Order: sequence, then C-alpha cells, then structure tokens
Amino acid sequence: MNAARDTATKAGIGLGSAIAVAISWSLHKSIIWATIHGFFGWLYVIYYALTRPGGIGG
Repeated sequence: MNAARDTATKAGIGLGSAIAVAISWSLHKSIIWATIHGFFGWLYVIYYALTRPGGIGG
C-alpha cells in the first residue's frame, strides 16, 4: 500500500471527513467549524449537497 494512505488510515482520516473539512473551510474559514464538520464527515457532505442550490435537492 501507499505510505501516505497507510498514515491517513491509521489517523482515521476518511474521504468524507476530508471533503467535509474542505467544504467547511471554504465557507466559514474557521478551524473549529472545520473540525466539527470533519468529525461528522459524510453526514455534513450530504447535508451540504441537499441544502445548496444546484445540489442533489435541486
């Protein structure tokens, strides 16, 4: 396996968390919010997609 992927896996960082942190940072520019949204991961990503114009919800 890739060393970077092994390290991320051991740290518990998943794709959903990474996307959630990126979305949160782009909206709020806050480390606290990014951390909270990263904890919720895919739940925040789905919420974001459902509540934004042009997202899954339309």
